[in-house]
Amino acid sequence: MATVKDKLIQEVNPGAAMVARSKVTIVGVGQVGMACAISILQANIADDVTLIDVMEDKLKGEVMDLQHGSLFLKTTITAAKDYSDTANSKLCIITAGVRQKEGESRLNLVQRNVEVFKHIIPNLARYSPEAILLVVSNPVDILTYVAWKLSGFPSHRVLGSGTNLDSARFRFLIGEKLKINSTSVHGYIIGEHGDSSVPVWSGTNVAGVSLQSLNPNLDTGKDPEEWKKIHKQVVESAYEVIKLKGYTSWAIGLSVSSLAQSILKNLRIVHPVSYLIKGMHGIKEDVFLSLPCVLGSSGVCGVLKQPLKESETTCLKKSSETLWAVQKELKL
Repeated sequence: MATVKDKLIQEVNPGAAMVARSKVTIVGVGQVGMACAISILQANIADDVTLIDVMEDKLKGEVMDLQHGSLFLKTTITAAKDYSDTANSKLCIITAGVRQKEGESRLNLVQRNVEVFKHIIPNLARYSPEAILLVVSNPVDILTYVAWKLSGFPSHRVLGSGTNLDSARFRFLIGEKLKINSTSVHGYIIGEHGDSSVPVWSGTNVAGVSLQSLNPNLDTGKDPEEWKKIHKQVVESAYEVIKLKGYTSWAIGLSVSSLAQSILKNLRIVHPVSYLIKGMHGIKEDVFLSLPCVLGSSGVCGVLKQPLKESETTCLKKSSETLWAVQKELKL
């Protein structure tokens, strides 16, 4: 007996495979994972967004909730039962990880997340061997190194969200102080996504006008306008948001969406992301730290040769030494 579908549609090529041209897999459906998902969906930059998580009920609920809004979107949304459902992804975004326990050392936290990544990364690499891996889980710089080691991918296809959000916060706060839109402010936070991040005041400008040329004491404690405090606000802002609402989500979701768009649309926009920077600025270790990188369809297409002051280079090297001290103790 003919079904309603049979009566409604005359199939022309019933064997045609439905393969997404730009498939994005997001691992982890916590607050950050779902903020990344909704930001990517609303930007309409992927043909398919596939979500995967070990918490089956949470995964099913989140995907069902999104699918009920599919009328308002132009992207297919699916839940992966296992990693085979993530096959042929162009971009894999990893937001999964464990939270720090009270009194737990940073190294122990990292090692627990390494164990989580030992399950995630090889499976992603197996089913999407040509994918680009984008790590968002914290500590992002170390876990990006872990993803690179576990995947066996070339370094240009493994990156971390890094200081893309830190730089956005930096530009927002400068714009707020100057009473102008943050898009008119150009400046970068580089290095570690964390307490040892480095504000590049020497390159910060508005319409090409260097702020440091107007105020040589911008990055010192001798500045009556206290511009240096902006970096302190950047570092502390995540803690403040967590204190107020319990977690950060929306800003990192929007930040990751901007990175995904640059990659999937091959826009070649410069973003400060965590990348293997061995050999740059005198760094000799296999560490991932943020520098301004050109992002396109192959992942990291290039790294800007950013001129830095001696003090900025010193801070960057200090970050690399701190990360390497942790990395060399990891059991991969």
